[in-house]
Amino acid sequence: MELDQTRNALAFAEQQRQTLLKQLPANSAVLVASGHEQIRNRDVEYPFRADSDFSYLTGFYEPDSVLLLVKKQDTQSTLFVRPKDLEQETWQGRRMGVEMAPKMLAVDQACSVDELDEKVLESLENIENLYFSFSQMALWMPKIERWLGGLKAKVRKGVSAPSKLCDLDDIMHESRLIKSPQEIAWMRHAAQVSVSGHLAAMRSATPGKYEFQVQAELESEFKMLGSQRVAFSTIAASGDNACILHYTENADLIGDHHLLLVDAGAEMHGYAGDITTTFPASGRFTNEQAQLYSLVLKAQRAAIDMIEPGITYNQPHQAVLQVLTAGLVELGILSGDVDDLIKDEAFKPFFMHGTGHWLGMDVHDVGAYKIDNEWRDLKPGMVLTVEPGLYIAPETPNIDERWMGIGIRIEDDVLVTEEGCEVLTQGLPRTVSEIEAWMAEHNVHLKA
Repeated sequence: MELDQTRNALAFAEQQRQTLLKQLPANSAVLVASGHEQIRNRDVEYPFRADSDFSYLTGFYEPDSVLLLVKKQDTQSTLFVRPKDLEQETWQGRRMGVEMAPKMLAVDQACSVDELDEKVLESLENIENLYFSFSQMALWMPKIERWLGGLKAKVRKGVSAPSKLCDLDDIMHESRLIKSPQEIAWMRHAAQVSVSGHLAAMRSATPGKYEFQVQAELESEFKMLGSQRVAFSTIAASGDNACILHYTENADLIGDHHLLLVDAGAEMHGYAGDITTTFPASGRFTNEQAQLYSLVLKAQRAAIDMIEPGITYNQPHQAVLQVLTAGLVELGILSGDVDDLIKDEAFKPFFMHGTGHWLGMDVHDVGAYKIDNEWRDLKPGMVLTVEPGLYIAPETPNIDERWMGIGIRIEDDVLVTEEGCEVLTQGLPRTVSEIEAWMAEHNVHLKA
């Protein structure tokens, strides 16, 4: 199975290289880097993850690697990799090396990354368009300035240098936005592994545990199911910590009547899952918690129900604002005309973020949200999250104290299909009654 997945990833990457090259004009070159290892402290590195554009085009994940694509009369792909080095490999792990890369990765040739300057300088002769990511200017510009200077010095030999520097992101990120059938299969897998992790968190949570202990159960489930890394830093926020949107300390003790907000996703095949569950550690919602939770769920379902090709990206968010604002008025947290409150953004102290984002190789995935300053239409193959929330922090002024300290978010991953949409993260209890019944049956501490 693992060998099949590797073959699928490499075949997919080769196909994406060909697709990219077809979109480029003649006399073009493309540079994409995997990135470098980063020091965590002294001589200890952070775990390395290759740049998403690089792995999308190569299926390769080693640091210090560079892909060069050249399109003239024909096309050529060159991968620059770390050379084999027995001493370094003894300390840091095996390298594929130059000899194996063409056979393993289906590129035309491979070279040592130590030869990057020399080989790229040769390859850029008489190239007109040079594509690289403008988000990596700091990485590329010193090298490009050096290469252009070297090429311009050859002008009397009839050599020309690239005259156009082009942002690769414009092409690459639109390609990544629309997922292929293979990518959708990988994302379904990531989503379901993420679901299993959240169920493990719900099974293990109880008052008196620390947030990081619930995180450990969730991430252990991810790894047991084959996920080598989380898609982003796990949030396990109990009580009023849930009112901090990116709370990742996960260090507090879970209280008797705390809700636990868990925002976490597994990465599988290089693709991210992203789910938020909110549930009572005690197994039972308080009345106020249940009312706010049901309101957020109603807003989420209103958004998901309308997702289909042809609606704009922002329409689900507008539906969420309508439901949440009307609900806050009904609960007495806001007062006034709903449309006026939305226009005045009176909801902002309680719901201060968008309703979702693109999802793919990156948890906040690439792709424009607007085209010509207008919200773009949804198309089949796009994947987005739907994640409304309500957060009533303890310091919120003019709020009945019974609502204070409650933070709720509900998030699922949604694929736009030809007919409508598919929730990839199916399998979680979502209503108040479903969650309470599931916790009573499955939570090991509540059953004891």
